[in-house]
Amino acid sequence: MNVAKDALLLYAVTDRTWLTDQTLAQAVEASLQGGVTFLQLREKNLDFPSFLREACCLKTLAAAYHVPFVINDSLEIALACGADGVHLGQSDQSVRQARALLGDRKIIGASVQTVAQAKQAQAEGADYLGAGAVFPTASKQDATALTLGRLQAICQAVRLPVVAIGGIRQQNILQLAGSGIAGAAMISAIYAEPDIRAAAAQMKMLCQQLTAKGK
Repeated sequence: MNVAKDALLLYAVTDRTWLTDQTLAQAVEASLQGGVTFLQLREKNLDFPSFLREACCLKTLAAAYHVPFVINDSLEIALACGADGVHLGQSDQSVRQARALLGDRKIIGASVQTVAQAKQAQAEGADYLGAGAVFPTASKQDATALTLGRLQAICQAVRLPVVAIGGIRQQNILQLAGSGIAGAAMISAIYAEPDIRAAAAQMKMLCQQLTAKGK
């Protein structure tokens, strides 16, 4: 495994649609100052050169805070910027294909919704899993929320650390207590807040409470 379980405690996924008067780098640095422990760059609409420039910038920033940095979906960008790894959805290349291209030392995460998908990702060489959506989310409006029981089943079915994702906010995160997750991933709960640093600090405290209850 190429990522420590503790590093997945507060997993931030970027989303430039929430930016106002800040650059993405400024927003991300504020979140890192607040305690983000893992960073994923998610870009859906940038051309390759712009995506790569953003990836190189955030890679340097994450390294300064000793936080693992992965790219959502794009193996090409992950390789070009020297990211710590990649996170793959079910419609992306397989974990096995990504492992063959990235080698054994890079981090590979995989999105899963079922126990079968979790076991397959583990068998193909994933380092961690993102399970969700655990609550309704505007980021993936077609996603059906996982029940707490299915989230628990996924965590129990694999030896990999599992991060819950989707619709997680201050008001609902503690509902995931006892599921066995290693941490929680979020976008708007951090980057849509007017004080990003404070929002990250608050979510980190709640993640610590959550995972302590789950032990």
